[in-house]
Amino acid sequence: MQRTGRCLTVTKGKTEGGSLLDSLRGAVDSSDRAVERALDQVEKDPKIEESGTVSSIGNGIARVLGLAGVQADELVEFSGGVTGIAFNLDRYEVGVILLGGSEKITSGSRVRRTGRVVDIPVGDDLLGRVIDAAAEPLDNRGPVSYKERRPVEREAPPIMARSPVTEPLQTGLKVVDALIPVGRGQRELILGDRQIGKTAIALDTIINQGDKNVLCVYCAIGQQGADTAKFIGQLREYGAMEYTTIVVASGDGPPGLRFIAPYAATTIAEYFMEQGNDVLIVYDDLTLHARAYRELSLLLERPPGREAYPGDIFYLHSRLLERSTHLREEYGGGSLTALPIIETQAQNISAYIPTNLISITDGQIYLSPDLFQLNHLPAVDVGKSVSRVGGKTQLPAYRSVTGDLRLSYAQFEELEMFARFGTRLDEKTRATIERGRRVRKVLNQPELQPLTIPKQIAVLLAVTEGLFDDLDVEAIPEAEEKVRKAVTENLTDISKRIEDGEELSEEDKEKIIETAREAL
Repeated sequence: MQRTGRCLTVTKGKTEGGSLLDSLRGAVDSSDRAVERALDQVEKDPKIEESGTVSSIGNGIARVLGLAGVQADELVEFSGGVTGIAFNLDRYEVGVILLGGSEKITSGSRVRRTGRVVDIPVGDDLLGRVIDAAAEPLDNRGPVSYKERRPVEREAPPIMARSPVTEPLQTGLKVVDALIPVGRGQRELILGDRQIGKTAIALDTIINQGDKNVLCVYCAIGQQGADTAKFIGQLREYGAMEYTTIVVASGDGPPGLRFIAPYAATTIAEYFMEQGNDVLIVYDDLTLHARAYRELSLLLERPPGREAYPGDIFYLHSRLLERSTHLREEYGGGSLTALPIIETQAQNISAYIPTNLISITDGQIYLSPDLFQLNHLPAVDVGKSVSRVGGKTQLPAYRSVTGDLRLSYAQFEELEMFARFGTRLDEKTRATIERGRRVRKVLNQPELQPLTIPKQIAVLLAVTEGLFDDLDVEAIPEAEEKVRKAVTENLTDISKRIEDGEELSEEDKEKIIETAREAL
């Protein structure tokens, strides 16, 4: 029998298409197994993602269509892997601050929600590391290991969780520790014109914490790379990187990273504080931080106010600095001391950003260009500087030696200005001026040479008691060195009591004065 057709021909009881059918069956079985394997790899609980598209891209910002459910400050991710912060939630579009370069983002790029806010790794392994505001390593030491991740924006500790500021944070600088004392948990502003030593004060303070059991975080905002590298090199030279974390947001990077950098650094510092540690954080500087925020706000067409800053510029820094505090023992007992730095223009401390920060902080250290030009370094203007915590944090030895020093120094500055007019002065006034010049010389201090407490007390007591009155002003540094060496070597018991915070008795004072007099 023979049947002909388009698909099958049978001759002598055999199917000529059998081999074809067998191969088809094998192919079907193979594809079924492949489908089963693919289905096994599919997630059992699929996630629903909300996405949008980029309508325009600018310098550090992007405008996105879609993302109807996105929330304020939510982290979004672009198709190129760059992340951003949903900042403006307008009716038809979302204004996004980019946290990376915009080279891979074009109009039409996809954007998806992440459902979380910007966070940063925290942990003990961050000590000694140099990272950027996104926790990417900058020190060629491999990936950053961490314990957990925490949001960069966190609420400040409530009032009932805070404890009074009573313990001093020694800067190692005579003029600060004696006249403008800083306490652990305080916020002390450092301000002045550019290039007159603001960062140098912060550097000396960090180096001085080597034996004080204080951890440090330094946040460089918009600084030149060479300046930051020099700063880090000096920390390494003096062994300070062992207890310091550096967070860098360079001036040539995205403004979004400069915006979140101080918040990220504060989150890292808060982790150490909540472990019961005393922590020092330096923001260098918040003027550039405010300018980065102004740039982003103007690009996103937020209404400008005074000096073109947006209306919430005060809240930008208040919510940052309010996170610095001294916690009660039941909350860990740690402290976070803030030294924000800002730059003034032509000594104008009444400008918008300086006045904002002066009102937020607990005092300010003002550096004068006039003193800097006269080579009085550090160029701290004692009259315009103040610590609102003040003597409450000073060791008793300072209070007994420098109690009237600030007032007498202010009187000296007024008399010196009056004497420039060539007026004839009586003997007492001339003596006051001469004593004041020697006090000012004693308050001068070379960079990178912080002094211990006993050495400061010895020199300050010597000058206030008039031991330097008969010396030429230029001979004061050599006399200082002799006094410091004599007291620390011959009066070790008194030095230890001073460091332990004990009162300085009249007998102790007499011994120090006598030892200093013999050294001269």
